[in-house]
Amino acid sequence: MISNPTLQNLYAIGDLQGCATQLQTLMENVLHSDPAARWFFVGDLVNRGPRSLDTLRMIRSLGERASCVLGNHDLHLLAVAHGIRKSSRSDTIDQILQAPDRDDLLDWLRRQSLAQLIDGHLLVHAGVPSQWTATQTLALAHEVETALRGPDWVGFLREMYGNAPERWDDALRGAERLRCIVNGLTRMRLCTSDGSMMLKAKEVDGANPAGLMPWFEVPGRRSTDVTVVFGHWSTRGLLVQPNVIGLDSGCIWGGQLTAMRLADRALFEVSCPQFQAPGE
Repeated sequence: MISNPTLQNLYAIGDLQGCATQLQTLMENVLHSDPAARWFFVGDLVNRGPRSLDTLRMIRSLGERASCVLGNHDLHLLAVAHGIRKSSRSDTIDQILQAPDRDDLLDWLRRQSLAQLIDGHLLVHAGVPSQWTATQTLALAHEVETALRGPDWVGFLREMYGNAPERWDDALRGAERLRCIVNGLTRMRLCTSDGSMMLKAKEVDGANPAGLMPWFEVPGRRSTDVTVVFGHWSTRGLLVQPNVIGLDSGCIWGGQLTAMRLADRALFEVSCPQFQAPGE
């Protein structure tokens, strides 16, 4: 967790997905002009890229100069490690699972947050459901964080997967409540006009399916009084709007790895080669 959480010298970095080489280059470029730089990673630290183990070790070694939120690939790593999910052909997490410091890394990972608010910037991995204020987002994220850090955290992972319920309701309880929170913060992209999450829907030729829209365009979204900083959406690429910043610029797909200095929105980028996992 970053000490003294303010925007001063704080750089938010998009989805890494195991691209440790590009991360090292990007950080060196920033540090050349700002030796006091601090880092915030918007989730999906690992998987699908070539150096997931090195990426986790690097971020953990930064100590109080860095913080992050968990993404869907980070939660997937925890689930695979405990036999709840099977590895897919595109996964590149075996080095982590076989590492001598595996348990320490996974324990560190499950203790990270799902949302943080820093000087009017709400940082999450995927998005914020339209029904939530920034304050409510932090409180609901804390419910999941408490489950992940608790004694039955593996039991929580067993109940975490699924696409229902699609829409948040304050009356939700138990596994359905936590699952809806996780889906909103780590998986959501497209929604209906009432804020229901369509987790299986995908863009077609760069266009939204009929009747669907990005979560940040849902009418009446209650988090518009802060700037939401997120990743998770590489097909949208870098997105900079007055109260929405998307930083997943497709590092593993041959795009860029992007950092933004949040105080003035200055951008720092490095180009990345497209990576294909050996099993694909």
